[in-house]
Amino acid sequence: MSNEAITYMVAGICGVFAIAAYVGLILVPAWGSYQRWWERCAASFLSLYVLVAFAIVGVGGGATIVWFWDRISV
Repeated sequence: MSNEAITYMVAGICGVFAIAAYVGLILVPAWGSYQRWWERCAASFLSLYVLVAFAIVGVGGGATIVWFWDRISV
């Protein structure tokens, strides 16, 4: 298996775990907090803002590590 294939496999597994964590830790509690279907749909839609915020924080953290890698690795 090539290094590129391993990188894609690790990225895919991490993506699956991230979606599972979003569903289990954010979406299910938001869905279960309400009784009416439209409230549940609204809560599910609004929880996407939480997902986007986590993605922005993750990308920002990764970009920070890449930017300062030469100072970190010394």
